[in-house]
Amino acid sequence: MIIGKVVGTVVSTRKEQELEGLKFLLVRGQDLENKPTSTLVVAVDAVGAGVGEVVLYASGSSARQTVATRDRPVDATIMAIVDQIEVGGALKYVKD
Repeated sequence: MIIGKVVGTVVSTRKEQELEGLKFLLVRGQDLENKPTSTLVVAVDAVGAGVGEVVLYASGSSARQTVATRDRPVDATIMAIVDQIEVGGALKYVKD
């Protein structure tokens, strides 16, 4: 899984039938100092995340292992909303 921040939404009124009912969010990977580490990714939201939240997302075949995405044509899925990150006893992130 990859740590990322939800930076926007993607709305698509016309899409493949297998994607109906799924919410798309725009996610950018980030490091422990909140600096961007990757390009933007459109990810299916499987947990009810929102803009501004730090999340864990998976890409590739792992993205199709949730109840919401099983056997659907997705390449990235948000699988968790992060509450806090601790490294070596120091808090690097705490959700507001």
